Amino acid sequence: MKNDLFFDFTVDKAANIVRIVREFDAGLALVWDAFTKAELLDQWVAPDPYTARTKYMNFEVGGKRFYAMVSPEGKESWALQKYTSISPKTNYKMWNAFADENENTEPFGSDWDFTFIEQESTTRVVITIFNESFERMEGLMEGFKEGYTITLQNLDNLLERLSQKA
Repeated sequence: MKNDLFFDFTVDKAANIVRIVREFDAGLALVWDAFTKAELLDQWVAPDPYTARTKYMNFEVGGKRFYAMVSPEGKESWALQKYTSISPKTNYKMWNAFADENENTEPFGSDWDFTFIEQESTTRVVITIFNESFERMEGLMEGFKEGYTITLQNLDNLLERLSQKA
């Protein structure tokens, strides 16, 4: 596994945008699958000691993913994602919002734009997150950077295990 993979996390408070650029030591098809298949997402998107559990996922334009982050004590924090655009293996967009267990979302969410770029032996993922509310963005930033950095490390570990099986 490479130790010099590019990582950048930038917050533009004036524009309500978070931009994350991350390289992975894996091919495009594997990285794409890790971001777009529930059985793989559930293995990396929750920062330890939390786990992720997808109730359902339909990865197509107009489709949704409804999932929970589950604490070690079993407390569930739900989120709903709605896929708005998909260009296979290059880009997808979704709207994401916190929700209750009945899929009732909070009034504000965020628009996520994922771009996948295959390089020589790595794949670069550019994630742009636009928050509908400055207050929502401010409220999330303290733990979001740390938590998302951990989840991306989880993804590195998963990709390494999957690459060894291939």
